[in-house]
Amino acid sequence: MTLLYVLAALIMLGVMVTVHEAGHFFAARATGIPVKEFSIGMGPKLFSWKRKKHETDFSLRLIPAGGYCAFYGEDDIDGKEAKNDPRAFGNYAVWRRLVTVLMGPVMNFVLALVVAVALYSVVGEDTQGYFTAPQIAAVQEGSPAEAAGIHSGDLVETINGESAVGITEDGTAYRISALIDTYREGGEPLLLGVKRGDNDLLIQLTPQYSETEGRYLIGVNLNPGYVPVYTQVSVFRAAQLGASYCVRAAGAIISSLRDLITAKVGLDQASGPVGIVKLIAEETQKSAAESAREAFITYGELLVMISVNLGLFNLIPIPGLDGSRIVFLIIEGIRRKPVPQKVEAYVHMSGYILLFGLMIIMTYKDVLNIFR
Repeated sequence: MTLLYVLAALIMLGVMVTVHEAGHFFAARATGIPVKEFSIGMGPKLFSWKRKKHETDFSLRLIPAGGYCAFYGEDDIDGKEAKNDPRAFGNYAVWRRLVTVLMGPVMNFVLALVVAVALYSVVGEDTQGYFTAPQIAAVQEGSPAEAAGIHSGDLVETINGESAVGITEDGTAYRISALIDTYREGGEPLLLGVKRGDNDLLIQLTPQYSETEGRYLIGVNLNPGYVPVYTQVSVFRAAQLGASYCVRAAGAIISSLRDLITAKVGLDQASGPVGIVKLIAEETQKSAAESAREAFITYGELLVMISVNLGLFNLIPIPGLDGSRIVFLIIEGIRRKPVPQKVEAYVHMSGYILLFGLMIIMTYKDVLNIFR
């Protein structure tokens, strides 16, 4: 990864977090709730200014991967500040606070939709794409593919005499993956028809079971061989396609979260901030090797996916997240009186500690993966 792509990844995360916090900020302004501080970036302060009219401190900070929107009385565990300061967040009507909290995740969805629509407007719709033979992008060290003599750049045309090109009839998987998945312990080795330059080869190998993936693998990274062909679309069609893409992204993320909660997928397959930056940088750089257009598409698609992810994740009622605050506000609205300030503060504090600890663990794992 070059510094340029890492910086592009950090900027992407910074934009998403800033848009999220801007949702809180503008909703607060619209509902008449004072904002104590609005910061773009994290870490040491580069410079700041204050709007006397609204008594808000604005700051720009060094690290371009975050930000926050702070309200008066947020850290008021004993509720003393709410009694003495009319600007305290808890003094405002439940519906005003609910709108303010909710608009953070909503703005992440809006950002995803705007970017998706813009992407389809600029790039167009893939209407005539086609498949070629899948290509081996990388061979993993110590894998069955390496032992069998598979090389990076090889084209896999057949497996056991069946075409490995394209997708399955039900459209749920690439044919090459489906054919590899047919292997069972003790069965005959797979016979791959491989094209290497001008040479046609037959390579025999036996897949190896992966406990992590729960299936047999040959140990390669694949380029599925799909070649998109784009045609320009109207703004209306771009809006349809963009909305559909966001819905599919949300569905995939909800499915992943469900698998994580039900332990179908372990935390070892999740990524923290470092892992996300690495993913964005690597995928964008990989696409840039093909063309600037592909890099633009990949960067935009990742922004949409991660922005939807951020919005959905913040709606989960985990203490410390927006979803938890929304639950407390709904309870307050039903009871006609707030949950004791101390109780809510300790619940959120426990969430912050849990999330911070989880972030440290995942960051440690991500850093180890970088140097493996």
